[in-house]
Amino acid sequence: MDRTNLSSGSKWEDIVGYSRAVRIGNVIEVSGTVAVDENGNVIGGTSAYEQAKFILSKISSYVEKAGGSAKQIIRTRMYVTDILMWEEVGRAHGEFFREIRPATSMVEVSGLISEEYLVEIEATALVS
Repeated sequence: MDRTNLSSGSKWEDIVGYSRAVRIGNVIEVSGTVAVDENGNVIGGTSAYEQAKFILSKISSYVEKAGGSAKQIIRTRMYVTDILMWEEVGRAHGEFFREIRPATSMVEVSGLISEEYLVEIEATALVS
């Protein structure tokens, strides 16, 4: 089966040894994604809602680069540094996936790779 690795160009991909997204057959997996742009700038500041909106857009763009669409996302996993932000993150997720409704989970973690990151999201898409 063919494998396609997609890179964002982040220095972390080489250091840690991962891809932003991987497609094998009709499955696309998008790695845990935080609200950082291609220049390394954190997007959304201290707003978990804004960070989540940016992350979901970024995930969608990598699913598309892998040949899929947001409508084909079947699973998301959300990691938040403070579970009290669940409504902000949930609102962003709900706005993005209102009609798609993938399976999901949201869990609180003790921290992400930088304290500026409030939320990290990963996704799975199944392409027909």
